[in-house]
Amino acid sequence: MDALAKMYKLFVRVGQTKILCASFRQYFENHVKRIVQDTEASMVEDLLNTKALAETAINTAFLVEATPEAIVPSTSTPPPKKPDEIFVHALNDAFSTGFKARRKKPAEALAKHLDKVLRKGQGDQTDAQYKTILDSVLSLYRYSDDKDVFRTFYHRQLAKRLLVGKSASDAFEKSMLKTLRDNYDAEFDQAQNMFKDLELAKDMMREYHEKLPDDHPGKNLFVTVLQTSAWPFATPKHTITLPPELQAGLTRYDVKYYQKRHPKRKLTWDHSLGTMTLKGRFKAAPKELSVSLYQGVVLLLFNDNAELGYEEIRDATLLNDDDLRRTMQSLACGKKRVLKKVPHGPDVNDGDTFHFNAEFVDPRSKIHINSIQAKVSVQESAKTNEDIEGDRKHVIDAAVVRIMKAKKEMAFELMINETIDAVKKHFKPEVSMIKKRIDVLVEDEYLERSEKDRNIFRYLA
Repeated sequence: MDALAKMYKLFVRVGQTKILCASFRQYFENHVKRIVQDTEASMVEDLLNTKALAETAINTAFLVEATPEAIVPSTSTPPPKKPDEIFVHALNDAFSTGFKARRKKPAEALAKHLDKVLRKGQGDQTDAQYKTILDSVLSLYRYSDDKDVFRTFYHRQLAKRLLVGKSASDAFEKSMLKTLRDNYDAEFDQAQNMFKDLELAKDMMREYHEKLPDDHPGKNLFVTVLQTSAWPFATPKHTITLPPELQAGLTRYDVKYYQKRHPKRKLTWDHSLGTMTLKGRFKAAPKELSVSLYQGVVLLLFNDNAELGYEEIRDATLLNDDDLRRTMQSLACGKKRVLKKVPHGPDVNDGDTFHFNAEFVDPRSKIHINSIQAKVSVQESAKTNEDIEGDRKHVIDAAVVRIMKAKKEMAFELMINETIDAVKKHFKPEVSMIKKRIDVLVEDEYLERSEKDRNIFRYLA
């Protein structure tokens, strides 16, 4: 930094600051490009470290004297200095251009990184320190043109955090949404509906429990009812066959309570995010087991069976293979093995058999058995990005129709420019994509080309 400060002073003296600034910008632009084109695992951390290095240089080496109005006359202190603005702008340009080297991926990586930070919580950090970490990630978000990509991934991860209780703090979640809505993207306001749903679900369960006798098994049931429009989840493709007593509890809630309260609505059950609390009677001592609903349904099978094969469990639960193998691994191959697998090994195969592990011991009376989560695969990320591309087509269509409805007639190039301007808050579309959407709108008879000038388009009412 000392060497940079000396170099800066020399360039200022000969009036060539712009040359030094251009080199500064090019260096960090190339560095950012390399980072975003590399592996996603360390992308955000590397970007944060790079930005911190650049800001240190600006605040340490590239300093100019403050404007005369800000100088307080003094004979004992040197005149105050401030960062040179052209280097601040150069840094912003370097990151913005560098992010374009790999479209969509930086925005996706930032959303996933924030998910990790918000799940982990602040630990020993103060509120101010924790907020500084969150704000530093958001300072990178502003360089991305793909605001819709970030919003989509952030919404999905927020929904999972809220439903499985993995969010470190509702207060920080709401604060983040407010910051995102006020400073970056107004559409983040829609996420507030998730919190409203969760509050309504608590009120409904309180009302449902109050109507039941004190010793009724329905007191142990908690249902979270969500509006389809407020949550970024599709209707579940796979399900599980519940034991009769559990299914009876859900049917009772649906028919005798929910349908009476909302007769025009229909509940679709999603058990993949459900949880259960069971009592395991082991030889050493009984334990309270906190498990996923999938894990709980499998464990209940061993109330009536000393031994079960993998295929028998699959037939009894109707779980698909991927979910069932992960579930059996978590129960028989992890750190807390409440089931025994024969033969031993880290993988679950079709011919494996399972037994209840009566010799299981643990110093704690309440035990949480982690389920093995399906990682967000390359295919899943690709599917999410495919959905985003589909949404972008509709956004462009709506923008073009809205513009043409107001203008009635417009030249092609002007239409392109106005469309880009209309959607730039959400994403920066490729010109080729806009051309394709205009062709589709012509085919669908929303627009027509002028017979006199094929470069002129007219709106068809």
